[in-house]
Amino acid sequence: MKYLIILLLLSGFLHADEEKQKVTIGFGPYIQSQPYQHTADIIVPSPVIFYDNGIFYIRWSRAGVYFLGNKTDDYAWGVSLTAQPRPNSYKPSDSDSLTGLNEKFSSLEAGLAFSGKIGDAYMETMFLTDVLDRYDSWIAKTEIGYDFELGTFKFYPSLIVIYQSSEFINYYYGVSKQESTTSIYDEYLANDGLQVGLQTYVQYPFTDKLSALINIRADLLSSEATDSPIVEDNYIYSGLVSLIYTFEY
Repeated sequence: MKYLIILLLLSGFLHADEEKQKVTIGFGPYIQSQPYQHTADIIVPSPVIFYDNGIFYIRWSRAGVYFLGNKTDDYAWGVSLTAQPRPNSYKPSDSDSLTGLNEKFSSLEAGLAFSGKIGDAYMETMFLTDVLDRYDSWIAKTEIGYDFELGTFKFYPSLIVIYQSSEFINYYYGVSKQESTTSIYDEYLANDGLQVGLQTYVQYPFTDKLSALINIRADLLSSEATDSPIVEDNYIYSGLVSLIYTFEY
C-alpha cells in the first residue's frame, strides 16, 4: 500500500501541466501539547510546503494525487489519494505516570480525500487507514473553513470534526489488560469517539514573496479518550510559527 502511494505521488510530478505553478516553502517550530498525565509538550522543527498543480498537491505535511475533479472560475472540487503523518505517540519514560505502559508510536495514514471550494469557502472529507499498522484501523475527518482578509492579514479559520475508531482510541489512550498488571492503572477499553477542533492560519506579508505564517489549533478530545485514566487534559493545543517564501516556476 505505502509503495503504491509513493508511486502515485511521483506520477503527479511527472504529469503536471506546463503552466507556471505557485510554490510556498518555509520552516519553523511545531508545538503540540500532550494530554497524558504529567507529560511535556512536543516541540519539533517542521518544514512547510504548499503546492497544488491540479494533479499533485502538498498541504503542509500532507500530500496527495487527484484522480477526479474539476476547476472553474466559480468553484473547484477533487477526489484524491492522500497520505499524512500521525504525530501521536508517547514513551513510558515521558512521565512517571506512564511507567509500566507500552510505548505508543506515531504512524502514517493514507486513504481517500474529497475537497471542494466555492468562492472563499472550502470543505474537505478524508477517510484514512493506518498504513504502518500501529492502531490498525481507520479514522474519518471533515474540515470546513473560510478564507478572508483583514487589512494586510490573511486568515484561514476552520472547524474540524474527526471520527476515531475504538482501535485508534484504545491504542493511544487505552490501558490493556497486560498494562494494568505492570502500571498503576486499571484496564480501560474505549468505544468509538468524536474529536472536535478549531484552527486558523494567519499570514502576514513582509514582501510580495516573504511572509510570516502562524497556525493555531485546539482540539477537544472525545469523551472516550478523556475518560481514560492516563489522560489529564481534555484538550490538545498545537501550533506553528514559520517564515514562508512563495514563488512561481
